[in-house]
Amino acid sequence: MKVLMFGRGVISTLYGWALEKAGNEVDFYVRPGRTADFGSSVDLDIRDGRTSRKGTSVRGAWPITLREDLEPDHDYDLIIVSVNHDQLDIVVDFLSSRVGEATVLIFNNIWAEPAAAVAGLPREQIVWGFPGGGGGYSGNSLHGGFVKSIFLGDIDGSSRTGRHRAVRDLFATAGFSISEVKDFRSWLWFHFILDAGIMVGWLRMGSFDALVRSRPALSEVVRLVREMIPVLRAKGGTSRLGAAAATYIPAGAIGFAMQKLLTGDNMFSVIMDQAQSTGHIDYEAQAVYPRDVLADARRLGVAVPKLAENEPAFR
Repeated sequence: MKVLMFGRGVISTLYGWALEKAGNEVDFYVRPGRTADFGSSVDLDIRDGRTSRKGTSVRGAWPITLREDLEPDHDYDLIIVSVNHDQLDIVVDFLSSRVGEATVLIFNNIWAEPAAAVAGLPREQIVWGFPGGGGGYSGNSLHGGFVKSIFLGDIDGSSRTGRHRAVRDLFATAGFSISEVKDFRSWLWFHFILDAGIMVGWLRMGSFDALVRSRPALSEVVRLVREMIPVLRAKGGTSRLGAAAATYIPAGAIGFAMQKLLTGDNMFSVIMDQAQSTGHIDYEAQAVYPRDVLADARRLGVAVPKLAENEPAFR
């Protein structure tokens, strides 16, 4: 399959590498002028979690193909978009006249109404997914990794299309396992408020490492997420298993489990350690998550006192 990764960010690079190694043709679209900045290769220092719980170390220079233009009559089969959620409207506007016949995989967080967020693109060409990786860049070196699973989901019948099946087959052939989510809209929104809670804890503690080593701080993250669940419902989402767990299981118990997961000898802790090792944490970008949830809570008249109390940390 001929694949275009939109941007040369962390997720685009991680999954672009995996898909190319599986025999696909992979290019990266970057803004005009960025080719000279990025160069013709990426220095990889990543963990590939498809083969083991701890992941396989991958190091070395990986040659990549960058392009600064995209004509409407291009021949890409798939365009993968993984950007900050507040940049999605810019990407959709750019692709609206250039999507051609390609399938577009939206592969990032969403807090807006998903269908409305991509209304500028042909609905029948959209596939919804979410990655299982992360990391950070230090200069031209990418530090990070990904787990074996990715998520694909259904929004307004999108999973019943041949394009959805083709994307599923693409990742499965590349060695990934796929978790299918029926109500992906609610799943994305819950993931967003989970990230918002973690971001508040992260910003308050000064680093992710300090957060995960403090059980009281993790318990407070759970309480923040619990408080934000009514915002999800007010937006029209449905509480799923994660929301039920955050609501009914004691915060201390979940905090304990989170600490074990995020500090243990597994891919999740490896990915976060790799991201922190770059020293490239964009706190302004992190602060967008709780800010957006708080703005919607106020718009919808949902009380979120704990989140509001923490506003100085992310304002």
